[in-house]
Amino acid sequence: MATMLARQPTLQPKVADHQQTLMQDGYCVVPDLLPASEIAALDADLGARFAATPFCEGGFYGYRTKRFGSLLKRSRHAAALIQHSVILDIAQRTLSPWCDTIQLNLAQALELHPGALPQFPHRDQDMWRGPIGELEYLINVMWPFTDYRRDNGTTLIWPRSHGRNAAIAEPAEDPVPVECTPGSAIVFLGSTLHGAGGNLTDAPRRGMIVSYCLGWLKPYENQWLVYPPEVARGFDPALAALVGYQQHKPNLGNYEGRCPSILLRGQPDDHLAAVDALRPDQTAALTEYLAGQNVRVPDRRHSG
Repeated sequence: MATMLARQPTLQPKVADHQQTLMQDGYCVVPDLLPASEIAALDADLGARFAATPFCEGGFYGYRTKRFGSLLKRSRHAAALIQHSVILDIAQRTLSPWCDTIQLNLAQALELHPGALPQFPHRDQDMWRGPIGELEYLINVMWPFTDYRRDNGTTLIWPRSHGRNAAIAEPAEDPVPVECTPGSAIVFLGSTLHGAGGNLTDAPRRGMIVSYCLGWLKPYENQWLVYPPEVARGFDPALAALVGYQQHKPNLGNYEGRCPSILLRGQPDDHLAAVDALRPDQTAALTEYLAGQNVRVPDRRHSG
C-alpha cells in the first residue's frame, strides 16, 4: 500500500501562497479547483439522500440542518474532491510536522435550511483533548454545492483565531462571512474558530465538508465501519490508504502485525508473521543496536 505522506511535497507557487495565507490567517479560499459541472453532478447524486435525511437533533448540529456521511459510497464524484491534489498538498504540508501519514477525518454533506440559526462557534480540534497551540490536528475544506453567501449561512470564520490564539476564548475581531462559489473551496485549520451562519433566505444552501487529520488520531467518521474491506477493495490504493488502510509508523493501526491493506487482497492467511513498520530514524537506531548485539537478521525468503 502506498504511503500517503512519505515527505513534504514541493508546492507550486500559487499553492504555496494559499498555504502561507492559511497559516497566517487560519483560513483561505482556493478558487476554481473543479468545474462547477462536476460539483453539480455530485449534488445531483446526493439529491435523494438529502431529501430522505431527517433534520439533525441537537443545538450544535442544528435543528434546521441535514447532515450525512459515507460519501465515497454515495457518488463516484466524491473522490475527485476528497483526493484533489491541491487540497492534499496543503493538508500534507500543514500536518506533516506532527505525523507520518494523514488520514480522512470525515466527508459529510450538509444542507442548511431557511430559518437555520447561526451555529455555536467552535474549533474542530476540540474533539481531541490535546495541548492547544503546539500542533495542528486537522484541516477542514468546505466545498459549496450552491453559492455560499452571507445571507444564506455561509461559514463564519474568526481570522487569526488559530494556533496559540486558540487559547483565547473570545477573539477581538468580528467573524468574516466567507463567500464562495461551487468549484472553489474554503480551507481552514482545526484550531480556527468558526461556525455556520444563519440562513435568512427562502432556499437551502448545500455543501460538503471534508477534513483530514493526523494519522495517529481517532477520526470523526469511523472509516473502517463506513468503508469495510469489501467496499475499500473498489478504491484505488491511495484512496484506500487515505481512509485508513495503511499503517502509521511506528506500527500503528495494524492488522495482525501487518499493514491493513492486506485485507484488500482478499482474506489473508489465518497465521501471519508480524512485520516491523518503523520510521527511518527508528530503523537506523535498531540497525545500530542489532549490530552491537551481533544479531544476524534471518533471510525469510527460504523459511518454511
